[in-house]
Amino acid sequence: MYSKIMKTILILTLMAMLGCTSSRVPTQSFVREGANLSLLQTIAVLPFEGSGRAPRVRELAMTQLLASGFFDVVDKGLVDVFLQQETLTPGAPIDEFTLRRLGESLGVQAVLLGSMEQVNQSRGSAGFLEITMTMRLLKCDTGEVIWQASGMASGYSLADRLFGFAPKDTFDITMDLLDELFATMQQ
Repeated sequence: MYSKIMKTILILTLMAMLGCTSSRVPTQSFVREGANLSLLQTIAVLPFEGSGRAPRVRELAMTQLLASGFFDVVDKGLVDVFLQQETLTPGAPIDEFTLRRLGESLGVQAVLLGSMEQVNQSRGSAGFLEITMTMRLLKCDTGEVIWQASGMASGYSLADRLFGFAPKDTFDITMDLLDELFATMQQ
């Protein structure tokens, strides 16, 4: 009887600890009323703003979009050549006229812009990574935002610390966050 009570207490304690694994900020998203994202066939992904990993995150975002089958994505080389011809600095604002020309030149209906920030944090003696990302989809013909999502993912986990597991690496955290943000397009 005593061991059964101890097992129950241990299981309840573990469940409570695992329920407190992170101080996660919920993803926030916006889809313009009346916008039907499934009508978009091809998009361009512009260079992401942010830390030194931003170019890699752009590549990962393109892969996730293609894998989802939600959109076709124009090759980043074509996008970069257009930006160079227009003498636009990656991450610089794009006016409506340039956005319209980009859409016509590349045959896309929308562009995806993104920004990311990677921060190394410490909680006591443990170090972990936090990534914050915001992405938005703009219609090329009007410049209006038709979708935007922001979120944060962390490599910190109380369960990992308690049981000595290694925290998630940058790639896993980034992929989880991209999946979470892109999932809001389908809601």
